[in-house]
Order: sequence, then C-alpha cells, then structure tokens
Amino acid sequence: MALPALFDRLRLPVIGAPLFIISVPDLVIAQCKAGIVGSFPALNARPQSELDEWLHRITEELAAWNRDHPERPAAPFAVNQIVHKSNDRLEADLATCAKWQVPIVITSLGAREDVNHAVHGWGGITLHDVINDRFAHKAVEKGADGLILVCAGAGGHAGQLNPFAFVAETRQWFDGPVILSGAIATGGAILAARAMGADLAYIGSPFIATKEANAGAAYKDAIVAARASDIVYTNLFTGIHGNYLRQSIEAAGLDPDALPESGPGRMNFGSGGNSKAKAWRDIWGSGQGIGSVHDVEPAAHRVDRLEAEYHAALQRVAPQKS
Repeated sequence: MALPALFDRLRLPVIGAPLFIISVPDLVIAQCKAGIVGSFPALNARPQSELDEWLHRITEELAAWNRDHPERPAAPFAVNQIVHKSNDRLEADLATCAKWQVPIVITSLGAREDVNHAVHGWGGITLHDVINDRFAHKAVEKGADGLILVCAGAGGHAGQLNPFAFVAETRQWFDGPVILSGAIATGGAILAARAMGADLAYIGSPFIATKEANAGAAYKDAIVAARASDIVYTNLFTGIHGNYLRQSIEAAGLDPDALPESGPGRMNFGSGGNSKAKAWRDIWGSGQGIGSVHDVEPAAHRVDRLEAEYHAALQRVAPQKS
C-alpha cells in the first residue's frame, strides 16, 4: 500500500518523534523545513491555550517557507495526543487541532475510535504507537491509519520486541503505513528499517542534542557522551517501562542497578521511589542509538548528516554499475 500523499514531500523517510518537554515549535519547524516530519506532544504546550499559539506559528511559518521555496516544500508536521483517561486535556486539544487541521496526529497510551474519527473528520491521518502485536491489532480495528512499532532500544516508553520480528509479523496482516522506532540514529539504520518492511523511521533521541531542542546543556551533553550501555530500562518513574540515561538516575541519588519495580496502575508520570526527581525533567529519557551522536548541532545539520549516511548506505548495498 502506498503512503498517503502528504508524505511525498519528505526528503528522507523519517518522522522526528515527539519528545516530552523537548519538542517545541523551534525544533518542529526546523525538522519540517529540513524535509522530515516534525512532531511534538500536545501536552508540551502549557497552559492548554498555548497550543493554539504553537499551531498558529507552525502553520504560518511552514506556509511562508513553502511560498518562498516551492522547489523544496516543508514536510508535514504532527501532534502527539495521549489518549489515556488520565489526560483531561484531550478534548480541548483535539478541538484546537481541528481548528488548525493538523495533518498528522500520533496517538499514544490507548487506541480510541472516537479520536480517529475526529481526526479523519478534518482530513488528517492517525498513527498509533504500539509495543506488541495485540495492541497493533486493536489500533487498526479502531481506525488508526498507520502503526508506529516501538521496539527494544527506543527512547522513553519502549517495548521489548526485536524490530526484525515485530515488523515481519506486522507485515503478515497489515499493509498500511508502518513506522519503526528503536535505536535509529544513522542513515544506515533508516535504510535498514525500510529493507525490513517499514515505510518510515521514527527518530527521537538524536534530536535532543540539537540547538532547537528544549533541553538543558547538561542533557544535550549527556546524549553526546553516552553509549547504549548507559541506558536503563525501568517502569519506576512513570509506571510504564521506558529507557532512561543512567547519568540522570545517578544524579537523582538512585542506584540504576537496583531500582525497584513500580506498583501496578501507578502511571502518574511523577517521581521515582523516595527521590524528588521528576520523570523527563530530571530523569532523562533516551534510546540506545545515541552512541552515534557526537555533537550538539542544528537540527538541519543532523538531517543533512542522516541523508548523506542514507545515500552512502544505499551505495554500499546497491552500487551503481559503471
């Protein structure tokens, strides 16, 4: 099945993943201008009224870019909606997205038919992130247009499945858009995702270490310095298993190698154990792919690098005949 037409403007088959706190209009606009989908969680706009201002700015700046650069129009943008019952802003946020006709809505923590129907009503598409086959089936049954397969090694809330297995099983029954998430940080990894059967790669952690990201210098520097072995998988901080930087856990006074399990149904996105550290603010999410991130640089430069690596990888596996 072909991808929806709005993806025709992509320079690379990539969606910049929505990063809690970190993804703000500066980053989203830079990603879209560079030719990949930029996205942000609706909850990053606080108070709720600020979401309208963010969408106004993003829409206007990308429209101006397209007028000035018809030869290389911006990629579409996406808004991530937490559809879990704990999100008391969902209805208001969806109304704001409808006002600005957000082209792509990424849904997380539950699949809801009414949300998909609402997005389709203004002409948008929905992509739902899932960590296993059961959730993937539920999402499609409830009307999601595409699936984001969140595999082992992904930053933040992540699954445990190997991407080779998850993509292969999904393609046995689903021919719609498939986006792969999990330790993708190079152009070669983007190509590998496509060779596996995914349509697009989902890249988050490398964009933390960009000039436009709303992260402190210490967080950005930690992304540059860390390796895959520095990532800790735990459910302590939010009640849902996720990947976090060891350095930030240690800075909070906790032992990354002796973290207790969270109680069932916790899901309060707050502090872990007796620590006053807050998930995402003090306990830093990150995927395992960050060993390939060596500098803090503008988002456009990171996309340039990914594109060069992607074409180099293509040349290696399918060299042109002279």
